[in-house]
Amino acid sequence: MASLESQAEPAVIVEPEDAASQAPDEAYPEGILSFVRRSARLTEGQKWAWTHLSGEMRIDVPRGRSVTSVAANSERDPAEFFGRKARLVVEIGSGQGHAIVHAAEQRPDTNFLAVEVFRAGLARTMGSAHRAGLDNVRVVEANAPEVLERLLPAASIDELWVFFSDPWPKARHNKRRLISPEFATLVARALKPGGVLRLATDWEEYALQMRDVLDAAEGFERNFAGEWDERFDGRVLTVFERKGSAAGRDIRDLSYRLR
Repeated sequence: MASLESQAEPAVIVEPEDAASQAPDEAYPEGILSFVRRSARLTEGQKWAWTHLSGEMRIDVPRGRSVTSVAANSERDPAEFFGRKARLVVEIGSGQGHAIVHAAEQRPDTNFLAVEVFRAGLARTMGSAHRAGLDNVRVVEANAPEVLERLLPAASIDELWVFFSDPWPKARHNKRRLISPEFATLVARALKPGGVLRLATDWEEYALQMRDVLDAAEGFERNFAGEWDERFDGRVLTVFERKGSAAGRDIRDLSYRLR
């Protein structure tokens, strides 16, 4: 079988399963979307990973009105996804999987779940985990708030990571930002007591908003002293961080613990 690396050819467009995968806002009547999903562009290697690794690594969830929604009453024990009970780390907006695959290599006794709406990123994550011989990584193609509210049980997550979520810098788009009081409520439901929420962004105004929201959120306390947290040791350098640094923006980390 050819390796994934040898299959890296020019990207091809994979048509979405249905029109809803172009996800207009009305497909999610209960909340604001923090993303705009377009047709997926997959390389041949990513197409191979999606086809051959999904059965083992991808969590298939009941859908609502969109291919990235999660139907009501879809809650499942995370142990079912991994075939074992272990600490659970969830990364929202896992991108190309750099952070979560690296962490999974370093912490084989921990389960890692990548939540992402962009199929190419999930395919690359699965391919990277496969090449590394990892069996503690799973992925789900879904809107993150619905994963926290409808798929994962209450008090099931040990750590939740949100690294470089879209800052939606234009004022008229600020309402699309993921970190909000409503999102904090969902995180508080999903985290175990003592569980940790870790965040990072290269957008100062968004970092300030994150801090304000979580300082005011019920049940959370700062897991750092001073204005900002130290860089999380488990957060590897990603494409988004490199772009932010290259543009001259400072990287800010935060972490909060659920009491």
